[in-house]
Amino acid sequence: MDFSQDLITTVQDLGSIDRKKVNRRLEDLAMERPATTVIPMLYSELQSGSLINIVEQLNTCNYISSVVIALTAKDETEYKETVDFFKRLTIPHIVVWCESPNIQEVFYSLEDKGIDINGYVGKGKAVWTAIGVASLESYAILLHDADIESYTADIPARLLLPILDPEMDFFFTKGYYARISDSKMYGRITRLFVHPFIDALSTVTDDRSAYLAYLRAFKYPLSGEFAMTTDLAMNVRIPTDWGLEIGVLSEIFRNSALKRICQVDLGVYSHRHRELGDDVTQGLLKTVFDVVKTTMRTLTENDGVQITEASLLSLQVFYRKIAQDDIRKYSAVSIANDLEYHRYEEESLVESFANVIQECGTEYLKDPTAEQIPDWLRMISAMSDLRGKMIEAIPMKERLQEKLMDAALMDLG
Repeated sequence: MDFSQDLITTVQDLGSIDRKKVNRRLEDLAMERPATTVIPMLYSELQSGSLINIVEQLNTCNYISSVVIALTAKDETEYKETVDFFKRLTIPHIVVWCESPNIQEVFYSLEDKGIDINGYVGKGKAVWTAIGVASLESYAILLHDADIESYTADIPARLLLPILDPEMDFFFTKGYYARISDSKMYGRITRLFVHPFIDALSTVTDDRSAYLAYLRAFKYPLSGEFAMTTDLAMNVRIPTDWGLEIGVLSEIFRNSALKRICQVDLGVYSHRHRELGDDVTQGLLKTVFDVVKTTMRTLTENDGVQITEASLLSLQVFYRKIAQDDIRKYSAVSIANDLEYHRYEEESLVESFANVIQECGTEYLKDPTAEQIPDWLRMISAMSDLRGKMIEAIPMKERLQEKLMDAALMDLG
């Protein structure tokens, strides 16, 4: 049994959890510390078996006070279908169509303040929009994707307990897990890129970066399952690309003490797998590109480390060596656990990822700036009734909407 700890607290599942007791505890805590679940989703995910199961599992979570669905859809028909689908969710909820003309009109009104929200697209914008809505009436905000095939009610319980329980009193929790499905080991970007890339960066920077040490302490830094207090969420700038998960971790590093951060064991996990992609605009290669860019920018911002052409070459060399050593280790784990393991495919992935380091690094040297949506505290200072206007702009009158409007009015005093 692994009890080991690192720079941040690790909350393992030691096999002794009384789930009924935990749920009763959460229900009591939620009376004083309400929690909202945010689910960013594409319309194409609507009819997946994963989402149907997620709704069924959430219906058993009496400690969740509300759910905000951040929908990316092309038209009103898709939006209405999504609203109809979520009628099976018994928890008070609201579907926010992030591209709706009404929402866009609210965001256009910010241009007079020098803020162009409509210039951002993607999952990051959906998450940012949903946080604005969820923050009106929550102590804590839980976020997870809509494509989790192995979703159970344990996921929200495990992520929320360290935040809602005042005896633990964390500000941020991050899930970690083993990506195993179809007798294969997945989590390729984390295993074959993120961890060896961070280790290589640490080597290049002579292990003097507190930020890299922090990132390396996370067992699964790219997990899309995390929770935080609303106060912390209001201070977080959201990246707009596939660097979202690393970007959020970077913002947490900037805004919270390490002792208030933990990671929790979510067991064995399965969700939709993505293809490699033909270039850095697609698939896994796109994710790797955005992770490299986000990590380099934050390394410079937090630790003052300057990336140069010479350090990029060294970074590639160290990355290849560390990743190839890791492949041998994962091969041993697969053999011992009777899992399929195709070593040549993994080695080919490492070569593809190493090439992305050079391509992204070269682009980063030309333009090290990043696209981040401003944090919500800044937005409210620019337009105090912004969240209320967003709620008013949602066309379908759902159960949660009136309650959120009341909260928005109270927030204005």
